[in-house]
Amino acid sequence: MADDHATLLARLEAITGVANVLRSASDVEPYLVDHRGRYRGAALAVVRPASTAEVSAIVSACAEHGVPMVAQGGNTGLCGGATPDATGHVVLLSLTRMNRVRAIDSENATITVEAGVPLAQVQDAAAERGLLFPLSLASEGSCTIGGNLSTNAGGTAVLRFGNARELTLGLEVVLADGRVWDGLRGLRKDNTGYDLKQLFIGAEGTLGIVTAAVLKLFAMPRTRVTALAAVDDVARAIALLRLATGTLGDRLVGFELVSDVALKLSQQHHPGSADPLPGYAWYALLQADDNAADAPLSTLMESTLEQAAEAGVVRDATIAQSQEQAARLWALRENISEAQRREGPNIKHDIALPVSAIPRFLADAERGLTTALPGVRFVVFGHLGDGNLHYNLSAPEGADAHRFMDNMPLANRIVHDLVAAAGGSISAEHGIGQLKRDELRHYKSPLEIELMQRVKSALDPRGLLNPGKVL
Repeated sequence: MADDHATLLARLEAITGVANVLRSASDVEPYLVDHRGRYRGAALAVVRPASTAEVSAIVSACAEHGVPMVAQGGNTGLCGGATPDATGHVVLLSLTRMNRVRAIDSENATITVEAGVPLAQVQDAAAERGLLFPLSLASEGSCTIGGNLSTNAGGTAVLRFGNARELTLGLEVVLADGRVWDGLRGLRKDNTGYDLKQLFIGAEGTLGIVTAAVLKLFAMPRTRVTALAAVDDVARAIALLRLATGTLGDRLVGFELVSDVALKLSQQHHPGSADPLPGYAWYALLQADDNAADAPLSTLMESTLEQAAEAGVVRDATIAQSQEQAARLWALRENISEAQRREGPNIKHDIALPVSAIPRFLADAERGLTTALPGVRFVVFGHLGDGNLHYNLSAPEGADAHRFMDNMPLANRIVHDLVAAAGGSISAEHGIGQLKRDELRHYKSPLEIELMQRVKSALDPRGLLNPGKVL
């Protein structure tokens, strides 16, 4: 086995150059631990290809030697999906050197990028042409397009633009045997058989390794309005969402829900944060965009909030008067995840529900969890516009956060049973990875699991791609 591995490593060094096959403990360490520090693995080597041809050659070599592979981008995932297992027999492919914007077609409103391009770089490249790539996440400075596609990332603009799946027109994918499928087509309409790209989006690198993508671009908004509204409860937040949708239409890009606990945590761990509307139980963060230069968007937002206040839906509200103020309001929301990380380990749930089912879910879950875990703190926030809640549980004040994590199976069962009963999903945008693999089996029907396994067997019959993830 050692001789076989030595032969493989020599081949990999010949493909990428010795400097791009990392083997020392200090060099590989950053790639072996997930973003939350929850999972730690081992690897035979970390290989850093710079092109699709190199990825193809690496996969072919690993396949010939029967060595599993894990593809990794910015390593910002929350479910351990890009962390290898502990065997040390895996080759980890870091795609961050594949960071080229291959083409921008302004007339077709598309951008073709490699998998290792950071999300923020895609946004910037589009903006330089006066166009918008609307996918936006808190980790956009470090997460990569390959990772975004592997988990079908959502973010704050799903209400208007959809998930990563809706923003993708074509893919380039290296298959489990090293062959390259070139599906880099920028077509909005293509009904020539099965839509193969959809198999690989959201598959977390278990069916193929995405190396490039053609993504949709949109007109850059000329007017943007951001507002923060305070409400007494989530039912009123939903009423505000319904009212805002009616008055703003598809100008409403984002509608975020933030609990007072989540807001205070964000402010606590980020001194100097804005505190525009203190003392309320829940907050809604609204963003509306318009492409018309003279659009009365501020007037529409003001009217919406005034109507909501008159109807008893909104208790107080503020509208950002500058880009700087808008950024400070958004920072309150975007900094929550980092604040939770600094606070200590917490039990995370990335769930999706019909918007109408959210108030009852919150009441039932709080009742069940408070009984089972007295003193638990509910750090709730998320994308209310599309029904996606980040329903996170922190240890009681003064309790050992690490010991609190022992309660995760119990908490998961309470939360996920209620989600399933409401017709929801246990994973809205973070994927399955290692974290929710067993939960997937618990909540998917045997037929769904069978169909997934058949797809996996067809595309990766030897199970060499990202083993131990999803299925």
